[in-house]
Amino acid sequence: MIRKGRFVFTSESVTEGHPDKIADQISDSILDAVLEQDPIGRIAVETLVTTGLAFIAGEISTTCYVDFPKVVRETIKQVGYTRAKYGFDYETCSVISSIQEQSPDIALGVDKGGAGDQGMMIGYACTETEELMPMPIMLAHKLVKKLSEVRRMGVLEYLRPDGKSQVTIEYEDSKPIKVDAVVLSAQHSPTIDYKILQEDLMEKVIMTTIPAHLMDKNTKIFINPTGRFEQGGPKADTGVTGRKIIVDTYGGKCAHGGGCFSGKDPTKVDRSASYMARYIAKNIVAAGLADQVEVQLAYAIGVADPVSISANTFGTAKIPESSIVKIIQEIFPLTPKGIIECLNLRRPIYAKTAAFGHFGRTEPEFTWENLDKVDDIKNMSKSL
Repeated sequence: MIRKGRFVFTSESVTEGHPDKIADQISDSILDAVLEQDPIGRIAVETLVTTGLAFIAGEISTTCYVDFPKVVRETIKQVGYTRAKYGFDYETCSVISSIQEQSPDIALGVDKGGAGDQGMMIGYACTETEELMPMPIMLAHKLVKKLSEVRRMGVLEYLRPDGKSQVTIEYEDSKPIKVDAVVLSAQHSPTIDYKILQEDLMEKVIMTTIPAHLMDKNTKIFINPTGRFEQGGPKADTGVTGRKIIVDTYGGKCAHGGGCFSGKDPTKVDRSASYMARYIAKNIVAAGLADQVEVQLAYAIGVADPVSISANTFGTAKIPESSIVKIIQEIFPLTPKGIIECLNLRRPIYAKTAAFGHFGRTEPEFTWENLDKVDDIKNMSKSL
């Protein structure tokens, strides 16, 4: 049900230079490299990065050849780890690869169009922002995107690739009314004065990102709270694929499915069905059937159709939730094959998803953000 009274909710995001996000981007860059040559290739790749080392492991079934170490190094370079003094860089790090062929037991089910794994997947949408996403995660993403932008453009040359944001929103009767707190942590060179860094990040990142009408004199701002963030990236913290699943999705505002996304081709419903669930949820909210909705799809390995479909509107539905489920079943393709075709997922589009969130994006590759089912939903809802 709609939560009454005043309360706060917090979400975080991280830059592309965060160790876990480096791992996600490497895994998805390997996926893209395979799909570019072999659209029906099957990939499940995990990455670990630490001081001086990138380790990739997993299962790949493909007819093409990919120079995995080259993909790993190029990804690290694009992220911004280009100098040895950062403690991790694309030229000097070791790359270890342990790749094997996909299990034939899994292939038995996938070959006939079934799901590549069992599990439940979640999609969510709400009216808090124009992206139909929760406000805390959207503002957190925008902060780290801006942090990355001022670093890459040389506006703040002393910044390095690692960084994190955190935004706390105050709500009243489930409606966002103001930003209660902002936390921004940015890796930097040892030469920059802390006071200058604070002033720069306040002026060029926070004030240009957080809408002024959402802040007041009581909004709490924390910039590099420890006073120093010189060591970052894999030198300071080991990174592993799939450890930022809440950053990847909805900032904890709703439930989460059973797995991560990065490094998995679209036959893995952990990824493709989560994208479909978001597509469904966004179109339902855009069609005015509810102010927020959480869609759950569940699958059995080797079985094409979902074993369950549910929709939770938290008391905001304009029609019965059972009718919303009927609309989902009628309008949206829910088999792995149908999802892949509907969202055009057999393309090398995934490296871009591996930083700054998989949802609430406007780039053309993010087909699950399209609102092309709104009219169909409205028309069908009139007959229920």
